[in-house]
Amino acid sequence: MKKGLLRFGMGAVVSAFGVAALAAVGLAQNKADEKPKPAQSIAELRRQLEKILADTHTPGVSVAIVHRDGPEWIAGLGKSDVAANRAATDETLFRIGSTSKAFASLSILKLADEGKLSLNDPVRKLAPDVWFENRWEGSDPVRVVDLLEHTTGWDDMHLPEYAKDAKGMTLAQGLDFYHKSRISRWPPGTRMAYCNSGPPVAAYIVERITGERFEDYVTQNFFLPIGMKTATYFEQGQLTTLYHDDGKTPYPYWNILLRPAGAINASARDMAAYVQFYLNRGAVGGVQVVPSADIDRMEQPTRTWEAQQGLKAGYGLSNYTSIHDGFVYHGHNGGVNGGLTEMAYMPDYGVGYFYSINSGNGEAFEKVGDAIRAYITRNLTRPAVPAAAPLPADAPDYAGWYVPDAPRNEMSHFLERLLGMTRVRFDRGNLLITSIGQIDQPFVPVSGEQFRYLPKKDPPEPIATAMLLAPNRRGRFAFIGGTMKRLPTALAWAQIGLTACFVLAFAAILLYAPFWIIGGLIKRRRRPAERAMRLWPLIAALSLLAFVGLFLGASSDIISRLGHFTFWSFGLFLATLLFAFASLAGAVALWMARNRAIRAGVRWFSILATSALLIATAYLMYWGVIGMRTWS
Repeated sequence: MKKGLLRFGMGAVVSAFGVAALAAVGLAQNKADEKPKPAQSIAELRRQLEKILADTHTPGVSVAIVHRDGPEWIAGLGKSDVAANRAATDETLFRIGSTSKAFASLSILKLADEGKLSLNDPVRKLAPDVWFENRWEGSDPVRVVDLLEHTTGWDDMHLPEYAKDAKGMTLAQGLDFYHKSRISRWPPGTRMAYCNSGPPVAAYIVERITGERFEDYVTQNFFLPIGMKTATYFEQGQLTTLYHDDGKTPYPYWNILLRPAGAINASARDMAAYVQFYLNRGAVGGVQVVPSADIDRMEQPTRTWEAQQGLKAGYGLSNYTSIHDGFVYHGHNGGVNGGLTEMAYMPDYGVGYFYSINSGNGEAFEKVGDAIRAYITRNLTRPAVPAAAPLPADAPDYAGWYVPDAPRNEMSHFLERLLGMTRVRFDRGNLLITSIGQIDQPFVPVSGEQFRYLPKKDPPEPIATAMLLAPNRRGRFAFIGGTMKRLPTALAWAQIGLTACFVLAFAAILLYAPFWIIGGLIKRRRRPAERAMRLWPLIAALSLLAFVGLFLGASSDIISRLGHFTFWSFGLFLATLLFAFASLAGAVALWMARNRAIRAGVRWFSILATSALLIATAYLMYWGVIGMRTWS
């Protein structure tokens, strides 16, 4: 299990989209597991961070460590512009990505406090001109709270939305640009799936009620009162340049289509004031900018099934729970092209932090976070761990196989279903979870249907983060990263078996090809009757390799390359079509050769390989991968 939730952000398309990012995240996590020795002073922490920047070729970082009574350290380290050799300072504006979303929640809470709306109001009532589709609207309408807790059931923004250069566009124009992603895939208010278009719809509701542009409303009611003097949603001020992972190749400025989702630029000084605002429960200089109850509400999830059953950890109103080294944090992270950010704090200890790097380097991001957290917790006592409780009486009923039930991106659902398959069993009073790369991760029962994770290396987690959902949820369990659905055992093994058969067939096709191709150059070994039976499966396998290669090639600039009609996006489209066509052509060739003199080994090889390819084609067609047009 991860130490917190999956990384959220505008630029997290890759992490939810494909194999390349999954591998990259795993690599970064493995390297980050090498815990740094806690720095004993700010000077030592500074040296640690500067070394991380140098080792990972990350140009710069903006950082703030804050206590309830004021900041301990605010700084910019490294370079904000490599070409100009400009140093990063505590005044340099970094892009904070999805950390921006909290201002939509704060604005909605302020209007609710003023009696101008309710979190439970249906969105149709407050913004009837915003297009979305929900076939459960009569019984389970999309409510304002669903926009902020990511429980609308909508798909995340699609690549054309991410790729649109929206300079000069209003929020209304941004919401009207593209509709296809705002379709509820399950009843709202049941499962959480991160969706970047929810908070912007909430921001539009703020505009309708106040008559003000959302960015102006936030500036007057939050930025200035909190003390975020230079924070802005627009391209202005002392902005850092954002870079690819090499730390040299810059990204152009991203004019985000739906600005409330992740467009804020802020300095370390701005963010220090922002962290202190949370530590003081909505107060600044003794004056309540928002009631403390609003901060409490932001930290509390309410809409998911597990929240309704009493699980307190999870995603609240643009504020989520994460656990690192046995300590519980609240806050939010964010990502844009070339920038990663985290803002987190511990109310019970009165300390928090912010940092943002001007590169998309996941290894650097994890290492910087580990170093900062090690420093701020070096003299703190970890919270007490709840004692183990007996397993619920019905726990054995939950043993079995599960698949993810709330994908963030529907386009990657086909992959998530395969890679995310999980086995649940119970042994010696614990819940054990096995998935790819993770064997028997133990969860200890603590209360009712709730469980806390027991890491094998890190300290035990002090709060419950997983839950067996009530029987009327049709055999599901949930943890703070998602919801899992029961899969019949026979179907689970069939899925494992078919996947293994396809992998073996794919490998065999590629390994066999050089032998028959070279053999075909020798006249006496030529067998024309067998040629098509072997050629079409090879073309199918190569088209699949081309698909993976194109995706990997596009991943360094995935939003631009796949969100528009480009060589990369059209290549993916053609590769999927060619895969399906070649698989079908292989079946036809096999049928046409049924009465011809074909060697038995070749015939059986072709039958098995072609069958595996046809099953894969049917699976990919079902999930809409064949003929996928990422630009539309």
